[in-house]
Amino acid sequence: MNVPAVVCLTFGLLFCGGSPSGTQAQDTFQTAAEAPPRELAELGEPITPQQRAELWRVLREHAQVLEAQAAVVKTVAKLIGPTVVHIEADVPPRAVGLYGRRREVEEAGSGVIVLLEGKYYVLTNGHVVRKSSPQQIRINLADGRRIHPKKVWDDPETDVAVMSISAPNLIAAELGNSDRMEIGDFVLAVGSPFGLSHSVTYGIVSAKGRWDLRLGEANLRFQDFIQTDAAINPGNSGGPLVNLRGEIIGINTAIASNSGGNEGIGFSIPINLFMIVSRQLIVQGKVTRAFLGVTLDDDFGSATAAKIGLPRPMGARIKGIISGTPAESAKLQVNDVVLRFNNTSVKDGDHLINLVGLTQVGKSISLVIFRDRKPIAVSLNVVDGSKFKSK
Repeated sequence: MNVPAVVCLTFGLLFCGGSPSGTQAQDTFQTAAEAPPRELAELGEPITPQQRAELWRVLREHAQVLEAQAAVVKTVAKLIGPTVVHIEADVPPRAVGLYGRRREVEEAGSGVIVLLEGKYYVLTNGHVVRKSSPQQIRINLADGRRIHPKKVWDDPETDVAVMSISAPNLIAAELGNSDRMEIGDFVLAVGSPFGLSHSVTYGIVSAKGRWDLRLGEANLRFQDFIQTDAAINPGNSGGPLVNLRGEIIGINTAIASNSGGNEGIGFSIPINLFMIVSRQLIVQGKVTRAFLGVTLDDDFGSATAAKIGLPRPMGARIKGIISGTPAESAKLQVNDVVLRFNNTSVKDGDHLINLVGLTQVGKSISLVIFRDRKPIAVSLNVVDGSKFKSK
C-alpha cells in the first residue's frame, strides 16, 4: 500500500439525486419513457431524415432528465469550490542525494476552510504539514490569494491537522454528519491531484469502518476510514469528501495502490472523528484518548473460546481489570469477552483498542459481553486515559 494520498473520485454521472419539479418532471419522465417508433432502424442501418430527426427529439428528452439530476452535482461543486485550498509545505531534509547533499522536500496537498466558534481554520492531513513551521506553509485560496497559517496543530496517531488562518472575505464549508452516511451514498471529492487545483470528482461510499490499514510510511494508531471508489492520485491529501447536500463528511487521506495512482480504493477520515480531534487540538493543544480499563488476552484462541462456550475466537477476551477505571465500576470480569462496542462488532483485541481510542472522552458507551455462556449488556462512561498507566 502506498504512502497516503487524497481520495479524488472519478466523475461518472448516473442519477446522482435531485429531479425536475412538479408536473414538468412527470411529463418529462413520461415522454422520455416512450420508446422510439418501431420503424426506426437498428444501429448501423441506414435511416431516413425523418427517423434521424425523431432520434434527436428522443435523445434531447432523455438528456433533459439526466441534466436535471446533474444539477445537484453542479450546485455542490459551485458551493464547495471556494472553501477548498491548495497547500504547499517545505519540510526538513529527510534524504541524502548525490554527493552527500540533503535534498529539500516540498509536500503538496489540499485542505478545506471551516468556521469554528467565530474563527476560521483549515482542515488537512497531518502528513501534508507535519514538521513545517507556519512560515514554511503556503495556503493558496480559491481566489488566488496566498496566506500563511497563524498556528498549526497535528495528531500523528490519526493524521489529523488543523491550521488557524485570518484573511478578509473567507468562505467556510458546511460540516455534515459522517455517522449518517451509508454504503452506496453518492459523494464528491475536491482537491489538487498532481497540482491541478479544484478538481471535482464523483463516486459512492464503498464501505465504512476500515481499520488496520498499512499506509506506507504512515503509522496511524487509530483508524476508522470511509472507503470510496475514488479516482485518487497524489497531491490531494486533505481535501474534502462531500455529500449531495454540500456538507463535508470526510477528509481524504489515503489510497490502496500498487502503481501509485488510482485503482479505485480510497480512504477518508470521517468528519465526526476529525472534528473531535481538531477541537481538542485547538482548545488544549493535544488529544486525550478514551480509556476503558482492561488488559486483553493477545493469545485468545480456539481452545480458550471453546472452554468458555464460544464456537470460535471472536471479540476481545479480558484478562485483567485495572483498579479505579470504568471497567471496574461497570463490574466487568476476567474472562468476559467483549463482543460489541456500541453498534460495532469487535473483531479482536486490537480492534477494541482502536474503537476505544477513537471515542470521545466522557462519552457513554454500551457493551455486549459474553459471560457464563450468554451475552450481557453493559453501559459505562469512558474516561481520560492519561490519568491511568497502562499495564
